[in-house]
Amino acid sequence: MILRRPESAFCLYVLAHGAGAGMRHPFLEALADALAAEQVATLRYDFAYMAEGKRRIDSPPILHARVREAVETARRERLPLFAGGKSMGGRMTSQAQAIDPLPGVLGLAFVGFPLHPAGRPGTERADHLGQVRIPMLFLQGTRDELADLSLLRPVLDALPLASLHVLDDADHSFHVRKRSGRSDAEVVRELARTFALWAQRTIGDWSSRSSRSAGPR
Repeated sequence: MILRRPESAFCLYVLAHGAGAGMRHPFLEALADALAAEQVATLRYDFAYMAEGKRRIDSPPILHARVREAVETARRERLPLFAGGKSMGGRMTSQAQAIDPLPGVLGLAFVGFPLHPAGRPGTERADHLGQVRIPMLFLQGTRDELADLSLLRPVLDALPLASLHVLDDADHSFHVRKRSGRSDAEVVRELARTFALWAQRTIGDWSSRSSRSAGPR
């Protein structure tokens, strides 16, 4: 696991990798750097199949168990906690949360939620999201071949705790074309800023609810 904790961190994001690249992938490295600049700590980790150099992805129960292990490790940092990650890693985190809430996690953030396989549009992969009872942030590119926005938007509209931030011209890897007028680095910074603002709001809402539930002293 790789912990990146800036001195003034206000929260910690447990950041899982996608199906084909591990926690040291340059995109995740860049995202962790950008999040640190926003005072967001990150804990990156490898699923077992990736750590062992296997191509075959572990079964969902094994992936879910690894998510829970990473969250338990992150809790030791005693910061407001968020979880999720890139593509498959984010989806496995949401499945784990839907089955049994992850202790201490205030919200889930998805960096390119993989709604369907490329070329096979559908929404079945989102069926479990209705069982997630905490805020969710979806960071999606307009050219993401694994998430047709015309299918994703109605799904999220039915989830009162879901927020969507769309990045123009970004694909599933958050690459943008030169004609977009932006660089990949600028896109990563937008991802980090958007997450940080959402996390601050979520923490504020959670603090307000906690204060109300505590009642007068």
